[in-house]
Amino acid sequence: MPYKHPQDLPQSVRDNLPLHAQEIYQKSFNSAWHEYAGKEQRRDDESREETAHKVAWAAVKRSYHKDSETGKWEPNSAH
Repeated sequence: MPYKHPQDLPQSVRDNLPLHAQEIYQKSFNSAWHEYAGKEQRRDDESREETAHKVAWAAVKRSYHKDSETGKWEPNSAH
């Protein structure tokens, strides 16, 4: 199901990602939820929700990385 607010995201997302990354996650999840509504649009036997979570994490990882020393999610440096 789409998320209306960042505070509606899974606890694991809220506990680990900074607010901006949570917003990226939320928007990406919601978009993927609608885009991959049909089973024929998803890979293998993945559920709609599983696909949307994978898309959301991929979107976060384009802008953030997990610092290996602190374990915190940090914005990626501009190249």
